Amino acid sequence: MEKIMSSIDPSGTFTLGDRPVRRLGYGAMQLAGPGVFGPPRDPEAARTVLREAVAAGVNHIDTADFYGPHVTNQLIREALHPYADDLVIVTKVAARRGDDGSWLPALAPAELTRAVHDNLRNLGLERLEVVNFRSMHAVHGPAEGSIEEPVSVLAELQRQGLIRHVGLSNVTPGQIAEARRITDIVCVQNHYNLAHRDDDALIDALAQERIAYVPYFPLGGFTPLQSSKLSSVAGRLGVPPMQVALAWLLRRSSNILLIPGTASADHLRQNLAAAGLDLSAADCAELNDIQGAEPA
Repeated sequence: MEKIMSSIDPSGTFTLGDRPVRRLGYGAMQLAGPGVFGPPRDPEAARTVLREAVAAGVNHIDTADFYGPHVTNQLIREALHPYADDLVIVTKVAARRGDDGSWLPALAPAELTRAVHDNLRNLGLERLEVVNFRSMHAVHGPAEGSIEEPVSVLAELQRQGLIRHVGLSNVTPGQIAEARRITDIVCVQNHYNLAHRDDDALIDALAQERIAYVPYFPLGGFTPLQSSKLSSVAGRLGVPPMQVALAWLLRRSSNILLIPGTASADHLRQNLAAAGLDLSAADCAELNDIQGAEPA
């Protein structure tokens, strides 16, 4: 059968668990309503974005059943089920939503088990390809503390055949080492971008182990001057700043998998165009200086 070329083929591929995925994927978080709570204003538009992402070649979708809650997974099922053979859907557990939309820890064994079953039901799957454990020792960044008990729960669900692979989110190198003593870890999902590079050494260490690194907030936390520098490069190239930030991440390391999220088909196309954006050595040198920029 002739291979169908995708517009995002230039992004390359990386093995997630034992499945090759294109390095430019899609994050479903923004498909829910305001504050990632409740349904979107236009559910059909949300389903259209999902279908267009897959049609463009995306075969890695990141989600969680606490987005909505349940909303994004139900939209994914409605839009894409039965799923293409090469589509890898990655979800995460360890949080739940309060009635007011608040984000609450859900770390007890029964809560983690229920979350896995909720994901299975709402996605229409018999087994989840990858489940990320989201550490809740701190909300806005990694913080030390044992994750042995919850990861052990996921490892048991893995032995039962409900989960194929386990990943981690919002974690420290020590927690990754702790989890790897319990089960194989196939990916780490932490905050990382041009301006926030605390995980530089971690990315390189994971690359040596062939473990995927999935950055979230690819354009979050910039100072005004940092944003100005990024906009300068983008203006010279004639593309949106987000596209440049994504292209830089693709060049940063071959084990980085991107999951930019959007509820807009136009924005989706802009994001996916990062796969073909060729940054020069001078562009990269200028972008690499962004991290240390401080507002005037």
